Amino acid sequence: MISNFFSKSKPIHYIVVSIMLLLVFVLSKFKILANDIDLIIFFKQTAIFLVCLMSVFVFDFLVTRNSLAKNNSYHIVLYVLFFAILPPTILNSQILIANFFILLALRRLISLRSQKAIKKKLFDASFWIAIATLFYFWSSVFFILIFAALIVYAIIDVKNYIIPFLGIATVIVITASCFIILEIDVFNFASNLFGFSLEFSALNSKQIIIGSTILLSFGLWALFYYIKNIRSQMKSYRPSFKLVILMAILGIVIIAVAPSKNGSEFIFLFAPLSIIMTNYLEVISEKWFRETLLWIIIVTPIALLLL
Repeated sequence: MISNFFSKSKPIHYIVVSIMLLLVFVLSKFKILANDIDLIIFFKQTAIFLVCLMSVFVFDFLVTRNSLAKNNSYHIVLYVLFFAILPPTILNSQILIANFFILLALRRLISLRSQKAIKKKLFDASFWIAIATLFYFWSSVFFILIFAALIVYAIIDVKNYIIPFLGIATVIVITASCFIILEIDVFNFASNLFGFSLEFSALNSKQIIIGSTILLSFGLWALFYYIKNIRSQMKSYRPSFKLVILMAILGIVIIAVAPSKNGSEFIFLFAPLSIIMTNYLEVISEKWFRETLLWIIIVTPIALLLL
């Protein structure tokens, strides 16, 4: 049974998940690149795949290190399966890179729970989110997470509220300097960053509608149990679980305002939904029901390929 196989964290799970991600990546890219493949494109796509793979391991680290789930591998399996359910997320390289930096930032923010090296962690988080913004402007929405983390972890020193702006300023200065050296028009680049749209007709495809519906409906159902489960957590861990909910809300905001809606923007929901649904899978007492949910998520991308 697949639920039993991933119920305990084991090294073999990383191999299985990596192979799953590789299959999803290759199948998603095959139709687009099949006729244009050359050595340069091959190495470029290999680099993008490595970014995807590293995001899985960063995500696993932040979940296990901060006890956001029990000792199992459900979270990384779900994270990779979400890519399979919504393959457009694989096709947008800039959003993939932005998501990787957001995960790095989230890792630093949730580690504020220890109340150690606060200034360094705040600087790192703001720095990574600022880098992500260069690749995808609406990643900037996650700056809200920084100040939310300061509040939920009860960090009241006023100096700490200034640190994130220093991280942003550092990225701006470095980026502007590189653009000047490379003779790139800074203002033209900045003007092309911003843009938003409330038009959702671009998402009107069977694959995106079915995939997003399953993702959001399962996520919403699991959220009720997740919120209830927060009360049973140790007091020092509760803020971390609340930040996950906020990250999911911010992910939905990005989907709503994204200027070019093609399904790739759903990637920012993958991490929080994986955590929320993992916590739900952990409390399901009926093994058959847990097994059924996992198989639905596994079978969905296969069924979508046949549409």
